Amino acid sequence: MEYKITGYEPAALFRNFEEFSAVPRGSFHNEKISDFLVAFARERGLEVFQDEALNVIIKKPGQNGGEGKPPVILQGHMDMVCEKVHGCDHDFETQGIDMYVTDDGWLTANGTTLGGDDGIADATMMTLLDDDTLTYPPLECVFTTDEEVGLLGANVLDYSKLDGRLMLNLDSEDEGVATVSCAGGTDYTMTRALTSEKQSGETVAIDVKGLLGGHSGTDIDRNRGNAVSLLVDFLQKNPACRLASFTGGTVDNAIPSEAQAEIAVPQLEVESLTAAAADTLRHIRKQYDVLPDCDLKLEPIAPPARVWKEKFQQRALTAIHQLPNGVLDPGAKDGPIVTSCNLAVFRARLKEARVVLHPRSTADAHGRVTGRCRELMAPLSPQVEIVGGYPSWQPHPDSPALKMAVEVYRDLFKTEPACEVIHAGLECGLFKGLRPELEMISFGPTVRGAHTTSEHVETATVARFDCFLRALLLRWAERENQ
Repeated sequence: MEYKITGYEPAALFRNFEEFSAVPRGSFHNEKISDFLVAFARERGLEVFQDEALNVIIKKPGQNGGEGKPPVILQGHMDMVCEKVHGCDHDFETQGIDMYVTDDGWLTANGTTLGGDDGIADATMMTLLDDDTLTYPPLECVFTTDEEVGLLGANVLDYSKLDGRLMLNLDSEDEGVATVSCAGGTDYTMTRALTSEKQSGETVAIDVKGLLGGHSGTDIDRNRGNAVSLLVDFLQKNPACRLASFTGGTVDNAIPSEAQAEIAVPQLEVESLTAAAADTLRHIRKQYDVLPDCDLKLEPIAPPARVWKEKFQQRALTAIHQLPNGVLDPGAKDGPIVTSCNLAVFRARLKEARVVLHPRSTADAHGRVTGRCRELMAPLSPQVEIVGGYPSWQPHPDSPALKMAVEVYRDLFKTEPACEVIHAGLECGLFKGLRPELEMISFGPTVRGAHTTSEHVETATVARFDCFLRALLLRWAERENQ
């Protein structure tokens, strides 16, 4: 293939990232990328396991003095969040990512998410598995599926196939930061059959766009607004609107940046509704950090045949409007957020409505949040599905492996790494729950805009990340030899 990331180190890692990113790998569509990894391992004569969930484990013996040492588990996820800008015709199920490097050294994609979260980790493991010149202990590289939709692959992984007692999770997004704890969470989905009636009046589409969106864990407190919440609020405050459809949000762990509703409205109300939309847009631009093209507009459309029944619409929008969204427990001043909830998806046509929320908590309080959601939606009698639950990962500041990692980083870069608790979810909590003896650290290069179309990776930090990982593996092999 013709590589686009040239002139950057480590060259082999960037080549592997391009090859990996050329394979479609959206969540729930892991078949091609999982088979790609299996073929990669077999071509190199490495031991490989692939399970029914399409998780892949590739093992490589220790080498150049690392033989016989305790294995180290390296871990990342193969799936990516698939978002694209309005009007982009990219097909995530059949096409790879079109990427480029900006003039100031950031790797990004044309019109879509990049998948640096967590493709850089996958490419890093591939590069280590393909390098016979280094000294390191036995490696157990774990590539999990469907992390972005509830850590589903890690939930069913066969942990008996792993012997390592140190795990390096490669899914953090700030170079120079060792993540030592994360939030737990779950996906909470509610569906409800709908009843409709014939519509009358003018028919328009109401479209809100140009919000920043972002990661529903790391960006939940950054005043970005939630397109689903804002549009539901608008509809509830303008009861003359009769809803035919609603489309907002895509995945549970991305803050919705766009939402659209198709409505019928009495002809006499169109002018006042247009004025209300202009007022709401001014409020959004004043209250939230938004993109320059942020807009809330009405456009005439071909009329739908039917709309929701009025009384049901009032009850439904009231209930959805009351659902928890945003930071619920900010925690101590200057400390990590404790509990939040993302109103992630609201999609409805004439036959069915679906609402998806993603609560998180470093105190494992997300169960109480889902209980509150159930209470608020009870009058609508929805069908409820809770999937992908994962526990928090609690910090262990006295971990010998953490102390070793801090020493290695200090020796390499003559500066102290930060140790942080994050509000995002990592697969570490699941690994720790089933393998309590594991010592774990999470780190990675600098990624910004994860889960959005502005996702970008700082190329210079990839080199530092790779250098640190290699030095840490060497130190682990040397320490175990003492």
